[in-house]
Amino acid sequence: MAGGAWLQLQVALLLLVALIFSTLSPSEAEAAAATSTNLRRRQEVQSLLKRLNKPPLATIQSPDGDIIDCVHISKQPAFDHPLLKNHTIQMRPSIQPSGMYGEVARPFTQTWNQNGEKCPDNTIPIRRTKEEDVMRATSVATFGKKTHGSHHPRLAGVTDGHHYGVASAIGDANYYGTKATINLWQPTIATSGDFSLAQLWISAGSYQNKDLNTIEAGWQVYPALYRDEKTRFFIYWTRDAYDQTGCYNLACSGFIQTNTQVVIGGSISPVSIYGGSQYEYDYLVWKDR
Repeated sequence: MAGGAWLQLQVALLLLVALIFSTLSPSEAEAAAATSTNLRRRQEVQSLLKRLNKPPLATIQSPDGDIIDCVHISKQPAFDHPLLKNHTIQMRPSIQPSGMYGEVARPFTQTWNQNGEKCPDNTIPIRRTKEEDVMRATSVATFGKKTHGSHHPRLAGVTDGHHYGVASAIGDANYYGTKATINLWQPTIATSGDFSLAQLWISAGSYQNKDLNTIEAGWQVYPALYRDEKTRFFIYWTRDAYDQTGCYNLACSGFIQTNTQVVIGGSISPVSIYGGSQYEYDYLVWKDR
């Protein structure tokens, strides 16, 4: 085909495509754009799920609807981080803080292993992330992260729609950790957008300077994150005031789990009953010097 004829054919095809799209009504064009956006988001979701849900050596169906994957300890999401490549896992701390153990504590019980289920040796239990979990987030990039306005609390009162009751220790001494004993409850949530929690919070730096770093642990009832109103054990961390780093549980690289019996993000039961049985657990965080 001559060069001129080929150019004419290309121009004709382009005009045909332009003619087809020009005949779409505004509503049809919006629907086509929405379909394209949804398709792109689902592709992003599937990519995230492939990264988070590592191939399990065993799988356990929890009575609360969770799927627990027993993943080899060296294959957990933390080791996707470039700084943790070829990392040697420290299974136990080199020292134990004085006063770490007091009275014999009540065994920590979660729904998934109440019937005696456990993961094989050299694996850790990880709550499987489902597509609907990610789709509930405002975007794939914000999945597992705190939303704007739910950051570091002030000393007390009502701020940014959040009600806080806070006990804190602030000073010039060197702090290497803390321990808190927290009673376990299952608060009623008014709407799916609400949440309730009880936690310890270790922080340094400041939110204003964007160098705030925190380690957080406790329990929460958070339907938007977990799809239900069950009380769940959680952790959170950040090193840049919640800007780019940090997440709930194991939703991003950085936290290395060594415990083979606890599901981070898993539901805890039984819970305390007003005027009845009480359940409380110790939360301890410290720096191994």
